[in-house]
Amino acid sequence: MNHCDLSIEVKSLSKSFEIPHDNRYTIKQKIFYLTSQNTYETYKVLDGISFTVDKGDFLGIIGRNGSGKSTLLKILAGIYTPDRGEVIKHGEISPFLELGVGFSPDLSGRDNIFLNGIILGLSRKEVKARFEEIIAFSELEKFIDQKLRNYSSGMFVRLAFSVAIFVNKDILLMDEVLAVGDKYFKEKCLNELNRLRREGRTIIFVSHDLNSVKENCNKVLLLRKGKIAAIGQPNEVIDYYMNIQ
Repeated sequence: MNHCDLSIEVKSLSKSFEIPHDNRYTIKQKIFYLTSQNTYETYKVLDGISFTVDKGDFLGIIGRNGSGKSTLLKILAGIYTPDRGEVIKHGEISPFLELGVGFSPDLSGRDNIFLNGIILGLSRKEVKARFEEIIAFSELEKFIDQKLRNYSSGMFVRLAFSVAIFVNKDILLMDEVLAVGDKYFKEKCLNELNRLRREGRTIIFVSHDLNSVKENCNKVLLLRKGKIAAIGQPNEVIDYYMNIQ
């Protein structure tokens, strides 16, 4: 395949974390063990995985808790550095990993749109140009001048997702961001993501909601104990996953 058709290339990616064997909480324990050396166990989260993502793919990543899904997304986003291997990105990335990062509860929804938009890489002029579309998508017109601390969790997600979706990057990374919120808005967001995919954007979607993965993704990657257990058509990979649980 020509490199111009690829969105992401992942080559022999590995990542481990060191976990201390014991925790010492009391002052007496800290003094007693002052000169002792903590020991650690190395936990390999990702173990030499390789795959490619085509431009316009809607890739679902599934697997049990601890299989490495979120770690993989954070490496793709540049938050974590791999121990070995490399990630080659053909385009700019917009990570939907923690929606609303930088939001201030003491500011209004209106002010937080500008604040979050700038954090996500937009200029003030760009936020202003997309401001009405962001509010319209969130459907929070009546509440946009209220302080964020008065928003429900669902309203918070609506506002944060609406800002992020208008950043207009080539690759969107999503980690369970639609787990909170009402069913109507979730469907609206997925419809918008599918529209962006038809425009040629690439979406990588980590979720435990297998129905959403099956309905929206054109390819699914299954992680198991840090390795790729399967990658391919959604129905086939999800059926295999259900059979090995």
